[in-house]
Amino acid sequence: MGGLLRRAGIRGGELTHPGPPPALHSPHDPPRPPFVKPGDEELRERLTPMQYRVTQQKGTERAFTSEYWDHDEPGIHVEGVSGEPLFSSLDKYDAGCGWPSFTRPVPDANLTENTDDKVGSPGTEVRSALADSHLGHVFPDGPQEHGSLRYCINSAALRFVRLEQMEAQGCGE
Repeated sequence: MGGLLRRAGIRGGELTHPGPPPALHSPHDPPRPPFVKPGDEELRERLTPMQYRVTQQKGTERAFTSEYWDHDEPGIHVEGVSGEPLFSSLDKYDAGCGWPSFTRPVPDANLTENTDDKVGSPGTEVRSALADSHLGHVFPDGPQEHGSLRYCINSAALRFVRLEQMEAQGCGE
């Protein structure tokens, strides 16, 4: 399973949406200050119990119950702790698993991967690099025409930014 994220940038087949994936930042965005992860006490205050359990304790939400599993509004999903752009709604699809599923992260998303033997099928844990938050898992059973990857992500690890709010929140075009 190692190396799935490194291979994620390779496109397989045609895209079902027009144009390239959205840019993380436009040249007109002000530079972001460097992210410093808050301490545990502040994280417990800022996050809901579920968000804390998922992101900091490697928890998982119940299938078909999370905020974004069937969400289809245009925009971008950012990491809940750092605000870092991770997944575009253009790359979201219904995998039938009950969690938000994406064919790939946005370009330059800072994700790390770890072998995870706890999941029922072969999978690799996906974490945010800046906040070191547990996000979910990536599996090699996604749509073949999009590189065969399925990023199965917990809603509690994400915050959604609507398309019309992306520029104002520093997420580029």
